[in-house]
Amino acid sequence: MNDGDVQFERLVGTIAPKLLGYATRRVATPADAADVVAEVLLVAWRRFGAMPAGEEERVRWLYGVARRVLANHRRGRLRQSALTSTLRLHLEQVAPAPATVEALHVRAALGRLRADDRELLCLIAWEGLAPAEAAGVLGISPTRARKRLQRARERLRAELADGEPLTHAEPVSFGRLTEQRASGVDG
Repeated sequence: MNDGDVQFERLVGTIAPKLLGYATRRVATPADAADVVAEVLLVAWRRFGAMPAGEEERVRWLYGVARRVLANHRRGRLRQSALTSTLRLHLEQVAPAPATVEALHVRAALGRLRADDRELLCLIAWEGLAPAEAAGVLGISPTRARKRLQRARERLRAELADGEPLTHAEPVSFGRLTEQRASGVDG
C-alpha cells in the first residue's frame, strides 16, 4: 500500500461518517444516502491527486462534491418520476382486456412448460419475433431455435389438451399464440 492509499483511507475514515449523515438528512432512504456517499468517494478516489492538500480543505471539497452528487440524484429522481407517470398513463391506455377462459388455459399450459420452451414461444407469439430473432435473444443458433420451437409447440399442444384452465383471471394478452391455437396454424 503506497502513501496515497494510506492518506485516502485515513480521509475516508474521517469523512465517510460525516458525508453519510449529510446525505441521510437530504434523501428519502438510507440506501440512497449510501449510493450518494459511494459516488462521492469514487470521485475522491479518481481525483485524489487534484484535491486540496489540507484536511479541512479536502473536507470542504468533498462536501461540495456531495452537494453536486445530491443535485444529480434529485434530477434523476425527478426524471424517473416523470417517466414513471408517463409510462403509467400509457399503460392505462393500452391495458389489455381481461383474460378469457381460453387465455387462462393457455397461460396455465405455458406455466407447466420448461422455462426455455416458454420463453421461446412467448418471444415468437407475444413479442412477434421471428425464430431467427428469438434465437439471437436466447443466444442460440437459428437452426436450434427452429428445432426447439417445433418441440415447444408440441409440448404446448399436449399441455393444452391435458391441462386444466386456471380459475382466476389475469390481464394477459396472448396475441398470435391463441390465434394460432384457435385456427390450428403452426406459424
